[in-house]
Parts: sequence; structure tokens; C-alpha cells
Amino acid sequence: MLDLVCATRHSREAFWSQSALGQSLRRVAHDTRLQPRVYFENQRGLPELYNERIVAPDASPLLVFIHDDVWLDDFFFPEHVSAALNAFDVVGVAGNRRRAPGQPSWAFPSLEFKWDDRANLSGTVAHGPTAFGVVSPFGPTPAPCELLDGVMLAVRRDLLLERQVRFDERFRFHFYDMDFCRTARGAGLRLGTWPIAITHQSEGGFASNGWAESYAAYLAKWGD
Repeated sequence: MLDLVCATRHSREAFWSQSALGQSLRRVAHDTRLQPRVYFENQRGLPELYNERIVAPDASPLLVFIHDDVWLDDFFFPEHVSAALNAFDVVGVAGNRRRAPGQPSWAFPSLEFKWDDRANLSGTVAHGPTAFGVVSPFGPTPAPCELLDGVMLAVRRDLLLERQVRFDERFRFHFYDMDFCRTARGAGLRLGTWPIAITHQSEGGFASNGWAESYAAYLAKWGD
């Protein structure tokens, strides 16, 4: 069993009929191993919801934190997540093998927002408005990483509880993933990418006021 934990601004009805994730889950509704844990009409920060699920008494052993604008192209999703979490403790679909000082994103080592060298990147994600979008290969996968893209993070709940690893609730949307990865690595957890097929409708947003404020808070916390 695995929980898919998602926050959405959609109503319950709109999520299931309009969102990429909702429509994807309807497609695999026969698979009872997938337990959607959706926060509808959400106004709270992602870390608050994710932490709530980590400590929930009825939570599954494997948790997948995922955005609502993700198409699950992979109908062997449970098998692949399970295999990934046998190899790593925290898994994503894209990431960076290293971390540079002041790095503002898993993909960009500096505020110039230029892609890191391919030798440092790992994973593959498709992008587009519909399922099975244009594929972006970042680098070989599986691979151990220091940073992972928060579009999808799969974790072993027992290890998060044992090592007291949580999401920092000051990072409501931006930098929650970078911060979580550093916290997890500091607790000795193994991070890595895995070949799991998804299409992300968004390619990310940078340099907004919310992003800049979160970056400043991130640097204030970690120093680099």
C-alpha cells in the first residue's frame, strides 16, 4: 500500500474531473494499492500537509508527495515506487548528484539559472498539458542524488519517523523540497532518482516575490 499525498486548490469534483493527477488516478482506480490522500480546496502550505500525513495513524508505509498537475503515465507506478524505495530512502524523478553553495534549484547551480552540467543531473520528466508529453532527459537514472525535484517525492515513512525528518513549514511551496533533501541527507538517508514515467504540466516558476522570499529564508537557515 502507498499513499499519494496531494494538495489542490480544486474542489473534490473538479480535482477528479479536471486535474491531471485526478484523471490519472481514475485511470488506475482498479489498483487498490494506491490510496489517494487529497487535500481539496487547500490554502495551507505543502509542508504542513505532508507532515500531517507522515504522523497520521492510518498512513501507509510508503508515501508519495505529488503535485496535482502531474499525469501518471506509468501504470506500473506502485511496482516502480516500491522498487525505488528498496534502493533509496527518498526518491524523485529528477535530481542533482551534487549541491553547490547558494544553489537556487535542483537543476540550476547559481542565480544565472543556467542548467547544471549534464554529468551532475539525473532523471527524466515529460512536460506538456496532456499525458505522455515531450520527454526531457536530464541524465542517467537511477542515481544517488543530493537534491531532488519536489514535483514527486516518494519516502519510507518508518525512516522519517525513526530519524525525525520532517518538512520545514516555513517553506510553504518554494524551497520545501531543497530544504527537505538537505534535512534527509543530514539524517543519513539515501536520496536518489528512479525511472518513473510522469508528465508535469508546469516547468516551474522562479524569481516571483514568494520565490525570492523563500530563497532568502532558505539561505538564512542553511548559510549556503
